[in-house]
Amino acid sequence: MKNRFARILCVASVALLGACASSVNTHPSALRGTGDLGVIIERASGSVQIVESTRMTSIASVTGLGDLSHASLVYSRDGRYAYVFGRDGGLSKVDLLKGAIALRVMQAGNSIGGAISQDGRFVAAQNYTPGGVKIFKSDTLELVADIPAAYGSEGKFSKVVGLADAPGNRFVWSLFDAGEIWTVDLSDIKNPRVEKFKNIGREPYDGLITPDGRFYMAGLFGEDGMALLDMWHPEKGVRRILDGYGKGSEKLPVYKMPHLRGWAVAGRFAYVPAIGRHEVLVMDTESWKEVARVKVAGQPVFVIARPDGRQVWVNFAFPDNGQVQVIDVETRSVIKHLEPGKAVLHMEFTPRGEAVWISARDDNRVVIYDTSNFAVRKELAAQAPSGIFFTNRAARIGF
Repeated sequence: MKNRFARILCVASVALLGACASSVNTHPSALRGTGDLGVIIERASGSVQIVESTRMTSIASVTGLGDLSHASLVYSRDGRYAYVFGRDGGLSKVDLLKGAIALRVMQAGNSIGGAISQDGRFVAAQNYTPGGVKIFKSDTLELVADIPAAYGSEGKFSKVVGLADAPGNRFVWSLFDAGEIWTVDLSDIKNPRVEKFKNIGREPYDGLITPDGRFYMAGLFGEDGMALLDMWHPEKGVRRILDGYGKGSEKLPVYKMPHLRGWAVAGRFAYVPAIGRHEVLVMDTESWKEVARVKVAGQPVFVIARPDGRQVWVNFAFPDNGQVQVIDVETRSVIKHLEPGKAVLHMEFTPRGEAVWISARDDNRVVIYDTSNFAVRKELAAQAPSGIFFTNRAARIGF
């Protein structure tokens, strides 16, 4: 009799807890973990949506984030806080569990992104105006280092692009105007050690770091090719790769600069956008030589691998920016052509890759696709959505 009563009590308790969980999960401050959360940038309204990826629902909206026309973000180690970098130089620390801004500072005049250190203690912002990198404590947003991107004998300042975190509590970035790559070691935050690599090529426009954190690559806008730095052996200097990949053909007008931050490394091969060409280039990451090209519908902007490396998804610059194509990595061919909406700006896979969220800015919606059969799972309303970022980025190098 006692055992039967205990079982009844247990069942009743489980039912009650389930009911409570069902009711509280509709509010951002409900008791929850952060591993299932994400953020959608709403660029036109200076706001973000906080979403759950499993239920495919929006749970909160946070306003007052300034100019988000080229916004990106990184996450704290525990995935609770998103550090949002606004185009107006604002750096906002957003609490995902409370659905509110925890801290905000205006740190520059024009900023396009940033990174968080390996140990999670520091957040770095890359700035166009004034050119340089500023580093803040992640808990208080107190400025701890200011590294101006001064170059040449005339004391000019370069726009900073391609900022990424690297092992050893380092950051690495590129100088668009100077044609340089810089690294900083924060082992002693009071004396940051900056190393400069010059003459890497004309106009590096973005950079990526491989999943293991070993290689940093800067794409070059001013010439065909990329610059490669081995972070294990920086003493070897910068190596040029993919030199002259567009030789012999006329480069098309570039309507939108491609992004490397969403790099696609699938197995031992890297898939990167070709500037001014309707192609995705495939490189062997052991030799860093080109092994194939995949013809696509337009000029690639983001080239992103599904987490299992089985597919590579590509979106495009105007006038082809209403399309997305899927590349099969075994055949290196396009296997699916999708039209999610007008002005597709960004794609983000759920942590294990069963779905991909795609922002269609001019249709004010995010479209969620099943990656196994390409069926639409759901659509969410959003105000001019751009970047989509899930919290699993907190545990990944370069994100």
